[in-house]
Amino acid sequence: MEYGERFKKLRLQNGFTQKEVAEKLGIRQSNVSDWENNVSRPEYENLIALARLYDETLESLLGIDL
Repeated sequence: MEYGERFKKLRLQNGFTQKEVAEKLGIRQSNVSDWENNVSRPEYENLIALARLYDETLESLLGIDL
């Protein structure tokens, strides 16, 4: 699963809209859309914020098996 698919799956599992995620992270909704569509990748700070928002580890968020 690509990272964008994972981000979208976690967002939906947590009951958030793209707009809600954007507001919580202090970014534009288009950024969230771009991440989910593999157009761009979040910066490190936003990866941490997403992991906290979705109550995931960074490894889990990125689909890394340790």
